[in-house]
Amino acid sequence: MLNALGLLKERRFLPLFTTQFLGAFNDNLFKQAMVLFATYSIFNDAKAEQGFNALATGLSTLPFILFSGLAGQLADTHDKARIIRIVKTAEIFIMMVGAGGLVLAKMGYTNTGITLMLATVFLLGMHSTFLGPIKYAILPQHLDGPNVLGGTGLVEAGTYIAILMGTILAGYISPETAAIGVLIVAGIGWFSGREVPPAPREGAVLAINWNPITSSWRLINATMHIPRLFLAICSISFFWTIGAVLIIIFPPLVKNLLTTTQEVASLFTATLSVGIAIGSVVINTLLKGKISAKYGPASVIAMGVCVVLFSILVRTWTPAVGHFYDWKEFIAQPLAIPLMLSLLAIAVTGGMFVVPLYAFLTTTVTKDQTARTVAANNVVNCAAMTVGAVAVIFISHLGVTPENMLLLVAGMCLIAAWLAQKLHLACD
Repeated sequence: MLNALGLLKERRFLPLFTTQFLGAFNDNLFKQAMVLFATYSIFNDAKAEQGFNALATGLSTLPFILFSGLAGQLADTHDKARIIRIVKTAEIFIMMVGAGGLVLAKMGYTNTGITLMLATVFLLGMHSTFLGPIKYAILPQHLDGPNVLGGTGLVEAGTYIAILMGTILAGYISPETAAIGVLIVAGIGWFSGREVPPAPREGAVLAINWNPITSSWRLINATMHIPRLFLAICSISFFWTIGAVLIIIFPPLVKNLLTTTQEVASLFTATLSVGIAIGSVVINTLLKGKISAKYGPASVIAMGVCVVLFSILVRTWTPAVGHFYDWKEFIAQPLAIPLMLSLLAIAVTGGMFVVPLYAFLTTTVTKDQTARTVAANNVVNCAAMTVGAVAVIFISHLGVTPENMLLLVAGMCLIAAWLAQKLHLACD
């Protein structure tokens, strides 16, 4: 098998990797800049901050629920590279709206700015809805069988490194700089997207169902009857529900309980991303190219243990009085290093759990069905994430604090382990 990193030297993979990397970077640069700006400069209430984050998460996942069916059909019926070029052109216009929202909010036009920013989050969700099935479904067309897992691992690792970079950068630049940055990156992504090699339709021409509701329902119905796909999709969906809860509660938790600046808050979110990237590489090495869920149960149970440890450390943290800890003050605290290591461990074990599951999606069905399979997964994933976002809003109104919500996340890891074990028994 070709060494996975060697794929980065080949035109069949590098332009796709670069395009999705820039897209993930840009998406998270904008979203993190928006969340930090809203958390630290617009709102001054933990519930309002958590509610805004939950609303943004819901808006970003709604397009997946509505349009994944259509996206999967289009990807399996048309040249995937051509769709990539169309989507990357749309990204430039989407970022114009987002840049305008950031600038207007900074100038004091708060309501107009927030409206434009939330609209951009929804539109970026649509961007990802149509690009998401392609970045996985195109791999079996451009790579030979033994390299699909390696390519999938690189795409996942690259995605989370891009998230890391975008997230960290957002904590250190002004909203105006972020507005300029997202436009520049969108432009570069447009050029790299044009270099992706053709990936024409394979199989019969589909009669496209343009109704977003019925197309998504039929897509799920046509996929979920396959036992190992059903279990893989359920496992991935449960994982991303856990991820949605963590992403929603982290910014207010870091601000109000750990009392740190937005730069440190950005680092916390980035640590999750780099940890998943590490986990992607580790699991690919352990499995040696074999697509298997045998490490899934142990990985997600370990993740739950690390979440409990993280919750304990948060509870024993000494908050700052009258100010926020900057980076140097934060690191000087006795629990800072254990806190960051436990967070990194959560992400590494999470990456080890989820990456092999995506390989199941693209290798269980024929090549002319892969985009629709990934799209069906996206619908279920995002419906689960939306439920998670709504649950966070409801639970927080009941008075459940973020550190206690972490214990709920740990309990959810046990359910994910049960699903992964069923998948392992069904496939291996």
